[in-house]
Amino acid sequence: MGCRERAAKTDLLRIVAIEGECAPDPRGTLPGRGAYVHPDPSCLDLAVRRRAFPRSLRVQGPLDTADVRRHIEQAAP
Repeated sequence: MGCRERAAKTDLLRIVAIEGECAPDPRGTLPGRGAYVHPDPSCLDLAVRRRAFPRSLRVQGPLDTADVRRHIEQAAP
């Protein structure tokens, strides 16, 4: 979604909208519509800059991505 590169579903991080916030869903079990990004801060930055989360998740208004950013930064080696 951010860098628009194709990858296997297992290599991507699923994100869902929960009460106006983007929540990481590494297991892929949370209910609702999901959007996928590479677990890379630059890919997340591109998605935020393009305002791709509200469009992909079909919600109105901006979404807070702090939890997703924290998850990606903690998972980075």
